[in-house]
Amino acid sequence: MWSFRDWRRKRILSRFAIEPALWQRVLDSLPILDGLSVEETERLRQRSILFLHAKRITALPGTELEPADRLRLAAQAQLPLLHLADLDWYQGFHEIVIYPGDFHSPQKHRDSAGVVHEWDGEHSGEAWLQGPVILAWPGVQESGGWEGYNLVIHELAHKLDMLNGDANGLPPLHRNMRIDSWASAMQSAYDSLNTTLDSDPDAETPIDPYAAENPAEFFAVTSEYFFAAPDLLHATYPEVYQQLAAFYHQDPLTRLQQLQHSHPQYAEPH
Repeated sequence: MWSFRDWRRKRILSRFAIEPALWQRVLDSLPILDGLSVEETERLRQRSILFLHAKRITALPGTELEPADRLRLAAQAQLPLLHLADLDWYQGFHEIVIYPGDFHSPQKHRDSAGVVHEWDGEHSGEAWLQGPVILAWPGVQESGGWEGYNLVIHELAHKLDMLNGDANGLPPLHRNMRIDSWASAMQSAYDSLNTTLDSDPDAETPIDPYAAENPAEFFAVTSEYFFAAPDLLHATYPEVYQQLAAFYHQDPLTRLQQLQHSHPQYAEPH
């Protein structure tokens, strides 16, 4: 049966085709994509094209983006959605703004006594409800490896979280997932991390201590680790890993372990 949506999709893919050499350059620059199957890589290529067609990437003065840079960003943005049905998971925003460096933004917090604290915080990324995603270019450049850091995935995880409203660490789960199982796994790990930091604010935690800020940041940070350091996340919080695997419909740990078995350079990724 003819579908306007399918016709439009094919038309976009045809009109904005990527040169094979350019796509290979992007793949070579992103170790986080290593081990994807031929079918997965092709799906990622197509979804990256569609992403760049749907979202405007605005580079502020001081940042110059080449076609490879835009494609590299799009590939990382689409990696979390690779095995999810194409249901416009990144709805609610139309623009990604690239700053040349970290930026300051006003912050507000109401403490348990009801006192409102306001300050300017330095950030490398922000995601606004019904607004743009903001990324600092150095953070984007540093993303793409197996070191546990990925600014693109972090901020777009916030956008997934916001599909239910304000970011609270609970994205819209699939029908076969239980909210109580998600909440139990996430809350237990979040509490454990906070307990460690409460006893020693300078403690060396297995994942970025920024995850202890609030449940929304915990989801975003663990999403980073799920794709960029799955072995570390699984070893530290196995139940969180299982919940994220059920949500993203992916198993990066198995992919990494296969790479470690086949390629000596992956033996110690961290």
